[in-house]
Amino acid sequence: MEQPSSIFEYFYRDAGNFTTAGRLRLAGTDDAAEAEIRRSLEWGNQFVAEQVGVPSLCGEHWESVGEGPSDLDHAYHEFAGLRLTKAEDSTLPVWGLLEVMVNRMRSAAGRWDVTLSPNCDL
Repeated sequence: MEQPSSIFEYFYRDAGNFTTAGRLRLAGTDDAAEAEIRRSLEWGNQFVAEQVGVPSLCGEHWESVGEGPSDLDHAYHEFAGLRLTKAEDSTLPVWGLLEVMVNRMRSAAGRWDVTLSPNCDL
């Protein structure tokens, strides 16, 4: 029997409002995890992906919009939510542990460092 897991949904939205969505499958569930993550974020939903080890969506974003980095880009990704894994998510490999993700977010709270993103100087 497979362990319960959660889906961490996030996206990158440039200043032109073009978005690219991403999701990670995390081992474990916790009813309080989403609220804990949200308390850690900048402006309610933003985080520096590179600071917490989340794969940046920027390369995928630039490919989908057909451009490279521009003055529309910035260092932040947006947290969309955390939910239980559904049957259609079962093909996603487990990326890590939910508990580790929550701890990384807590550690960065109030100290988000945009210089860790290659987009900080765009």
